Amino acid sequence: MARLSMDEATRLAARALRQAGASEAMADSTAAALVLAEAQGLGSHGLSRVAQYSTHLRNGRADGHAVAEVLRQKGAALLVDARQGLAFPACHLAVRQAIHTAGLLGVCFAGVTNSHHGGVLVDHLRAAADAGMVGLGFSNSPAAMPAAGGRHPVFGTNPVAAVFPRRDAPAVAIDLSLSEVARGKLMVAAKEGKPIPKGWALDRHGNPTTDPRAGLEGSMMAVGALSSPKGSLLALIVELLVTALTGARFGFEASSFFVDEGNAPRIGQAFIVIDPGALAGRDTYFERMETVIAEMLADDGVRLAGERRVRLEAKSRQEGLEIPDALHEQLRRLGG
Repeated sequence: MARLSMDEATRLAARALRQAGASEAMADSTAAALVLAEAQGLGSHGLSRVAQYSTHLRNGRADGHAVAEVLRQKGAALLVDARQGLAFPACHLAVRQAIHTAGLLGVCFAGVTNSHHGGVLVDHLRAAADAGMVGLGFSNSPAAMPAAGGRHPVFGTNPVAAVFPRRDAPAVAIDLSLSEVARGKLMVAAKEGKPIPKGWALDRHGNPTTDPRAGLEGSMMAVGALSSPKGSLLALIVELLVTALTGARFGFEASSFFVDEGNAPRIGQAFIVIDPGALAGRDTYFERMETVIAEMLADDGVRLAGERRVRLEAKSRQEGLEIPDALHEQLRRLGG
């Protein structure tokens, strides 16, 4: 295993992305986000993505010289065009503008179109929490789940995120996908030759399967799909929020992130930022937050959402990141 400081890891990742064709600004923004994910123990969205993004840049699936811009704004709604670049600069711009607008008007909906993989969705909302505002985030992704009662993939795993700031403590940070489990769990099971529980995936014929390889060739099941269509309906809500309102591609129109060749995904993200001061007031908001948190923590074993990530990030900043030697060598090779 190799140990790197977060600054060293960021420089290494940024150099690799620049070598693949990303501008300095895009490379720096993306590298910082991937290292932050790694620091929080989210390796599937961390440095392992550098090679994937680099390949997409080289193959034209992402434009390394794109500059995100605000296309239009009307009152408390605005649209950012990622211009087929990597998603991070566009998402940062959208959230930054949403915070500013919410400060003036109390709330803002910021959509992002023509985008790419959004990484850890809740991390885009950290700035909102730092500004004392509530943030919600949504994204679609290449199709991986069927509609309720369907057999072929239509929706992505479509993550949902939220941050709720606290007065004297880290924000409550929630980030979840709408599939029953992450696709990565099927990949691990396939490598280990182990079966998966029924309810995780469907084969390519739309039948429930316990074979992880068949599941990878088929589709993921929405959360709770065995007993209810609720997970699929939530995925539909997210899909429409980030496409019908922004003009982005549906998940079934975007090539998988996990293949080298394919189209520019041009998917969408959306962020809602709310100023508590525009409603019941900041004092009331913070009092209500602490009241519900105290009630939750009255039971032993309750862990607040985002608490583990905060702890791991603090440890990573102090002790550095530990990554596999093979990944370290890959990053060095990609950096030229």
